[in-house]
Amino acid sequence: MSSAELGVVASLVASEEESILAEWLELQRKEGALETGRINQSELKAQCRDFLRLLRDALAKGAGESAYAPMRDFLGDVSRSRALQGFSPRETAVFVFSLKQPLFNAMNRAKMSPAALAQTIWAVTLLLDELGLYTSEVYQKSREEVILRQQREIAELSTPVVKLWDSVLALPLIGTLDSQRTQVVMENLLQSIVDEGAAIAIIDITGVPTVDTLTAQHLLKTVAAARLMGADCIISGIRPQIAQTIVHLGLELDVVSKATMADAFALALRRLGKAVLDRAKPRQSDE
Repeated sequence: MSSAELGVVASLVASEEESILAEWLELQRKEGALETGRINQSELKAQCRDFLRLLRDALAKGAGESAYAPMRDFLGDVSRSRALQGFSPRETAVFVFSLKQPLFNAMNRAKMSPAALAQTIWAVTLLLDELGLYTSEVYQKSREEVILRQQREIAELSTPVVKLWDSVLALPLIGTLDSQRTQVVMENLLQSIVDEGAAIAIIDITGVPTVDTLTAQHLLKTVAAARLMGADCIISGIRPQIAQTIVHLGLELDVVSKATMADAFALALRRLGKAVLDRAKPRQSDE
């Protein structure tokens, strides 16, 4: 955009700010910007007014990259906040793209020559398209960050370490094990071993649907890491189908395994020299 075109558009935004703002807000309202309740009219109006001011200032300063930096930063903040609030990609992009028509109408009212009008409209179109794409990119990146954070939080919640007894921990696993989740499992287990001073950790895989070579490797890594921390591991919950799969694959878990967590817990108590007595039954010495 040439200096002359920049000056024309900047003057139009300054002189017709209120009419442009009103038309812009009405277009966004028709697009449903206020129907979701995520933003009210006063907040949307404030965002639109701030953006128009930044656009006017950027156009008045010239075509340098530094002139547009405050405007791009503002759009980045708007996109990130909308991504966190649950706006759709379309709702976020409309914030920029819906400004085209009010600006075009203002340029038509300026009584420019056909050639100058066409050139200015094309320059404004390119500028708003670039800003709209930037808005979409920031929105997409912010959504990906939210999804990754939620996945990490879900992974942590789905791998709780439970203290069954003094020096005995249990780690019930549910769902498929992959590299990222195994890392969370290992970190949680190792930290719990340190915090509780555990000597035995029971890894229950009753909720793991399948065990393949990769899953077995993940389990072995977790067992090896626990051993380095001074805790023995017992794997429980190996169902007949999983046992057959392990045999067919020729896998060697190299760790004690039990069919149920109850069996594993009983074994852990025996290793610690402890036992659970049924107080409802009289001991032999009491008979």
